[in-house]
Parts: sequence; C-alpha cells; structure tokens
Amino acid sequence: MSNWSRAADLISSILLLIGAVNCLSGVIGLLRLPDVFTRSYAATNPQTFGMLMLLAGVALRLRSAFDLGTLALVAFFQLLTSAVAAHLVARAAYRTGLTGETPLLYDELGEHPRQ
Repeated sequence: MSNWSRAADLISSILLLIGAVNCLSGVIGLLRLPDVFTRSYAATNPQTFGMLMLLAGVALRLRSAFDLGTLALVAFFQLLTSAVAAHLVARAAYRTGLTGETPLLYDELGEHPRQ
C-alpha cells in the first residue's frame, strides 16, 4: 500500500466521520427544534453538507471513474431535491396555518406584507 493510498484512506475516514456527525446533528435538530420552518432548516442544511462529506469520503475510498460518476449523480440529485422538498414542506405548513405559535417576523405571502 502506497503512501498516497494511506493518506487517502485517512482523509476518507475523517470525511466520513464529519459527514456522519453532521447528519446526526440534523436529525437531532429535527427532533428538538420547535416549528416547521426551523425543522426544515435542520432537515436540509446539515443533511446536505453531511451527505456531501460522506460522498467525498466514499469517493476517496473507491477511486474508480464509474463510482465517481455515480457519486456525482447522487450529490447532484441530493442538492437539487433537498432544497425543493424543504420549500414545499414550508409552503404547505404556511398554507395550512401550521407555522407554530409564534408569529412570523416577515410574511411576504400574506395579504398585507410588511414594508
């Protein structure tokens, strides 16, 4: 095993650990945060960053062109779908009135938006 392979495996392990911790923090945020909007933040940002770190760690471990292409597709669709899904969940919560007990600071979708 060459020094390059050892270094790539070490960096891969570190990226996998960082990604797993970020995904765990997103799950904890989903369970602990009080309303839909903050939960949608926890469902998207830490999960997306954690998934990208996991994919980078796996890419360093696998090192083949076919696997890298597959991982790039996974990253692309993860980035594309997580933002759209969070937006749709937040929009559905707003339209059904399930935004939580505290009033919104800015309501740009309401009848009389604040200036």
